[in-house]
Amino acid sequence: MTTNLVTKQIFAMGGGGFSMEPGNPLLDQYILGLCKEKTPKVCFIPTASGDSDKYIVKFYSAFIQLLCKPSHLSLFNPHTSDFRSFLLEQDIIYVGGGNTKNLIALWKEWGLDHLLREVWDNGVILCGLSAGSICWFEQGVTDSIPGNMTVLQCLGFLKGSNCPHYDGEAERRPVYHQLLSQGLIGEGYATDDGVGLHFIGNQLKTIVSSRPQAKAYRLERIDETVKETTLEPIYLGKS
Repeated sequence: MTTNLVTKQIFAMGGGGFSMEPGNPLLDQYILGLCKEKTPKVCFIPTASGDSDKYIVKFYSAFIQLLCKPSHLSLFNPHTSDFRSFLLEQDIIYVGGGNTKNLIALWKEWGLDHLLREVWDNGVILCGLSAGSICWFEQGVTDSIPGNMTVLQCLGFLKGSNCPHYDGEAERRPVYHQLLSQGLIGEGYATDDGVGLHFIGNQLKTIVSSRPQAKAYRLERIDETVKETTLEPIYLGKS
């Protein structure tokens, strides 16, 4: 964990990483590279999946091959009652995908929302994909309720809104545009699968991708009209 001048970092992925791209470690390697430690401690939080055993196994199978010390925190079967000390010991917290509405509800019930803000303030890097991306923003476009894309109020560590899987799920773009044009969601960012937004504090500093054609987008509302600006990421692979 950073002990000197604190740099607050969040890396929000639209989709990708070990669970969606098991043969493409580019985004996960980028995450590890954000830490100054040679062998960072990486804690996986799979709350949004209901702490799926298969998901946890996938995490360990991927990260034991990388230069890090992996662990996980389950809320359904916690290994400790002292979440605060455990999380403060980590260098990186990696949040998995799944049901964002359940994730937010459970985190608030366990007080994890406050603890994660504290560890972020202390220099622990926060990251994740899908639900683990949406959760850090003020609002997100979620499919947590079956059959509906809805607005979800999230933690608000980062300003604005977020929509993952922009190219992977056909309804994402039209729904985000509609919600924004109606003033039901704030301006924000959308990301294709394989794209990550790297924030320092509350400022977007770098956009990277594990897929050569993947993009990020800035969405703004101007007189009830949505302006979508394509943001070109840095491709992390060989061009």
